[in-house]
Amino acid sequence: MKNTIAERIADFLKQFPPFDLLDPSALLEISKEVKIKYLEKGKTIYNQGDPLHDHFYIINKGAISLIKDIDTSTDVIDKFDEGDVFGLRPLFAKETYTNTARTDEETILYSISIHLFRPMAIANTQIGNYLIESFASNTKNPYSKEHHKSFYSNAEVVSTEEDHLFELQPVRYIKKVVTAKPSTKIRRLASLMSEKNISSILIENKGIPVGIITDKDLRTKVATGLQSIDDSANSIMSAPVLCYPKNITIAQAQITMMKHRVGHICITEDGTPNTKIIGLVANHDMVVMKGSNPAVLMKAIKRANSTKELKRIRSKIMILLDGYITQNIPLTHTSKIIFELNDATIKRVIERCIAKMETPPPVNFAWMSLGSQGRKEQLLHTDQDNAIVFETVDPKTMEATRAYFLKLSKKVNKRLNAIGFEFCDADIMAKNPNYCLSLEEWKQQFSSWTSNTGSDEILLSSIFFDFDISYGDANLTNALSEHTLNLVKNNNLFISKLAASALRSASPLGFFRQFLVESDGEYKDLFDLKKRALLPLIDAGRVLTLNYQVKTINNTAERFEKLAELFPEDKDLYLSCSYAFKALLKFRTKHGLINNDNGRFIKLAVLTKEEKMKLKRCFKTISTLQETIKIKFNLGALL
Repeated sequence: MKNTIAERIADFLKQFPPFDLLDPSALLEISKEVKIKYLEKGKTIYNQGDPLHDHFYIINKGAISLIKDIDTSTDVIDKFDEGDVFGLRPLFAKETYTNTARTDEETILYSISIHLFRPMAIANTQIGNYLIESFASNTKNPYSKEHHKSFYSNAEVVSTEEDHLFELQPVRYIKKVVTAKPSTKIRRLASLMSEKNISSILIENKGIPVGIITDKDLRTKVATGLQSIDDSANSIMSAPVLCYPKNITIAQAQITMMKHRVGHICITEDGTPNTKIIGLVANHDMVVMKGSNPAVLMKAIKRANSTKELKRIRSKIMILLDGYITQNIPLTHTSKIIFELNDATIKRVIERCIAKMETPPPVNFAWMSLGSQGRKEQLLHTDQDNAIVFETVDPKTMEATRAYFLKLSKKVNKRLNAIGFEFCDADIMAKNPNYCLSLEEWKQQFSSWTSNTGSDEILLSSIFFDFDISYGDANLTNALSEHTLNLVKNNNLFISKLAASALRSASPLGFFRQFLVESDGEYKDLFDLKKRALLPLIDAGRVLTLNYQVKTINNTAERFEKLAELFPEDKDLYLSCSYAFKALLKFRTKHGLINNDNGRFIKLAVLTKEEKMKLKRCFKTISTLQETIKIKFNLGALL
């Protein structure tokens, strides 16, 4: 007599790795022994520090959060949904759980015996390789083969630092930071550094970082006689300080320090210079990684002396991205690493182009990356959106100054295109005279867009208000950011129209919950993932953070996480938005890598039933968010 329940379970399992690598008889054998667990929202599967279970799990329906308790705080480090496997460490090491697994909603789990599955994994080389590369000792290195020898032995695996994927581990930071006030005398600072045997001191005001002084500053600015030891700290400190949140990875810390040529990063409560200091990361405290990794790629970018060489490095970055996506590395880490590598590539191109100019830049300037790169969300080969802001100069020299930067921009845009950043179809690039402006001109332009609120102005605001400096003088972009926030503060008409625009993105689903596809043109019958799913979240995150005057956060997922922190009553919705955005961006990246394109248009026929379910759950979050915005901004009359 057939076991119909087991067959149904087998039909489900065979859609997902590593079960798709099993032969039908082995899969059915596992399915007969599967235990089905139903859990309500908020139920714990296991706690951090619990003894390991003798089984692992795959999610049939619902969602799970992996939670890490660090000191006095609790962080969600990953999320899983239908088809995701978790709790596999028992295959590799006799340890306790390193995280807590908890349900985000009503969930059905399939519980699978380790003792039944392990012999099959050992007998099947493909499964062994998959598990080694995905889960070995909690390693997610897509290129590591260092666990092959130990995987099949009966000995307990003792994981060392070299066995882990270092670059994706949270960096270890100094918690007891020595600080001083801007008015502290240099003589006192030197004594303090000698007394504490430290090489740097953070300068703070009311707990907020305002600068940093290192032993190099003492050597180059004081020992040389440029400054007196009786001068104040603010006369030699470096400012502003690079600030990041405590979950910054080693890879991001390494490449950030290399890119900015600094030896320290300040850890603050929310990762911005606007909150209190909680730690300090020093370059010499980090271990240099072996082999090929983001830090190696960063070094290669900084050494590159030709566009051709940068193009080759760019292809390696795409290989790295493919590995991270394939091995299910959390998108938070992936996007930060790829952003820094992209940003360094842009910076290197600009450096080389300046060197080819007949004269140095006539005044300070900043190269602004817009759109997805400005939000730190550009993973695939998408088009370039950029602009230049330069110091305001005398009207007599304005056009000559602009001519210089237009010439520079043409060189940069051309080389970025050669590397793989395509030209923008709408010509929103620094080589366009409309987008190569002085600081005062940009301020006037932003003022015009926020006061003359037609559809074109709203569209341009949506593009240009998401900018990030890739090269040059941060004082210029900081001044423009402050100006933007001042313009939108209490500007209810502009905010309302921006919110209304955010709700006009095409709906992802029709009345009967079917996916709405393009009805004609080049992409007929394809699903537009950007327009129907990502843009509604991007636009909503932007208008909410502008409305609430959130500074220095442009990334969409981070915007929603900050909103969840600011408004606990809407925390669940905003965290769901953050998760949905990361899931959709990862989905786009995965299909873009498969199809060697930008991943925007998806063939529905290639999606599995489970993929469609995941997308629809993200769409439900979008629908809830849009209803919230409609009510929050009272948009009935504008829609």
